[in-house]
Amino acid sequence: MVKVESIEKLPGVGAATAEKLIAAGFDSFISIAVSSPGEMVNVAGVTETTARKIIASARDSLEMGFETGEELLKKRDETIKITTGSKALDGILGGGVETGAITEMYGAYGSGKTSIAHQLSVTVQLPFDQGGAEGIAVWVDSEGTIRPEYLADLAKAKKLDPQEALKNFRGVRSFNSDHQMLLTENIGDLIKQGLPIRLIIMDSLMGHFRSDFSGRGQLADRQQKLNRHLHTLLKLAQTHKLAVYVTNQVMSKPDTFFGDPTEAIGGHVLAHASTYRVYLRRGKKGTRVAKLVDAPAMPDAEALFVVTSEGIKDV
Repeated sequence: MVKVESIEKLPGVGAATAEKLIAAGFDSFISIAVSSPGEMVNVAGVTETTARKIIASARDSLEMGFETGEELLKKRDETIKITTGSKALDGILGGGVETGAITEMYGAYGSGKTSIAHQLSVTVQLPFDQGGAEGIAVWVDSEGTIRPEYLADLAKAKKLDPQEALKNFRGVRSFNSDHQMLLTENIGDLIKQGLPIRLIIMDSLMGHFRSDFSGRGQLADRQQKLNRHLHTLLKLAQTHKLAVYVTNQVMSKPDTFFGDPTEAIGGHVLAHASTYRVYLRRGKKGTRVAKLVDAPAMPDAEALFVVTSEGIKDV
């Protein structure tokens, strides 16, 4: 195995091809290694055989082989957990919203999804020893829910300078599913500019997909497009060691006769892509109930929290 030191030295990549790759965001071995031959063909204009050689060489240079359990555990130890503000909610998530993963919270309107997003936008800026990630949040807003005045209040409650907290935040409104996907792809450019992004928020993930694709006839197209979008988010999370927090809408299943008929939209594509899935609902006396529905190697659990003017708190 021959290691190469720069993209230009990869087999099949000359100066012109390297320029195309870098312009398209493939500016590191890891970004090339986790791409598909089809992406390489479209971006660099090479044959599929050459694309496979480029990807294989990038993987060899990164030594992307099997690892021992000890090595994997060491990588897990580097994972950052961003606090939600509630110890109970952090507890069912294993310590907070995790970097390198997608955390999905779904529920009816008023269940606390967007309030948690605001809280995370502030807590991500805190020092590591206070449950933060010493970074900033990027929020792709499909429903017009960002409230900067609430962010300022939350910053004050966490003893942060409100002005600095607002400077350390990036928000953008998306207007359809294509625009949402494009904005997500552009987050890589912000990272290249040196912004210490540690959290991506999608509120809500499915809003545009739900309105752009209506009826069963378009369901396959929607799910295929959604799958691409989720892979982009997961690639950003794992390549740049950041957390992805997505909110999701719900529907009521008419064939449910016993229990809660509420179900997240997005189907199996979203269910499999989300590392952590949490169902939020209103509880008694103004509380919110968070139920962990799916997580790797963690039992189902519930937590109670409240939404206040100073953020998410324990009951």
